[in-house]
Amino acid sequence: MIIIKSVDEIEIMREAGAVTARILHELSKIIQSGVSTKEVDDFVEQSILENRMVPAFKGYNGFPASACISVNDEVVHGIPSKKRRLCEGDIVSVDVGTIYKGYYSDAARTYSVGRVDEAAARLITVTEESFYEGLKFCKPGYRLSDISHAIQQHVENNGFSVVRDYVGHGIGKSMHEDPQIPNYGIPARGPRLTAGMVFAIEPMVNEGDWQVEVQSDDWTVKTKDGKRSAHYENTVVITEDEPLLLTKLSEIEES
Repeated sequence: MIIIKSVDEIEIMREAGAVTARILHELSKIIQSGVSTKEVDDFVEQSILENRMVPAFKGYNGFPASACISVNDEVVHGIPSKKRRLCEGDIVSVDVGTIYKGYYSDAARTYSVGRVDEAAARLITVTEESFYEGLKFCKPGYRLSDISHAIQQHVENNGFSVVRDYVGHGIGKSMHEDPQIPNYGIPARGPRLTAGMVFAIEPMVNEGDWQVEVQSDDWTVKTKDGKRSAHYENTVVITEDEPLLLTKLSEIEES
């Protein structure tokens, strides 16, 4: 069952999302060659706590950190480590969530570490673009799979592949609510979108094949072929008009 959120609930989620957005923006300055993924996680956790919120991921099903930090061929759920230091040319995906007054936010970005090669830069760009292609269908009257199809079409038209084992989801009082939102599929399927639905839409895009595998730590997901992966996510509210992004700063805030 898809839970429709009230105006008051969305306002609380907006506050949670604003903190997540600010952290992801500031990470662009933190992430650089020589920094460990544990230092990135420490920054995320401290920032969340300073805003009197709760790290949504820490302890979630046993996850040991406040951010999922996935480097190069790691798709999602990478565990931060003091030993893992970022290097020039890496790409790193950081997934962050907050809890505020019992409501969740969830968002992710992929960052370049210094100068990256053209293929990596293009992978990051196409992943972000695919999110916005899906966002065009986040309006009342469209069906859920219209979002999925738009994402897949943009990704595959650009020569990349969409991860199929992990999907977007509803979000609210729980991190994962109905419905599941694949990043692929046939259009015009699934429930019709209505105002008050809140989704975490999150394309995960691979440079090579779409297949992935979970590592021995039972968390980190890597591409099977060892090629790179990128991730872009926002918490999105369906309104009567244009969709509302709860985890994206305005252009004025970013400046």
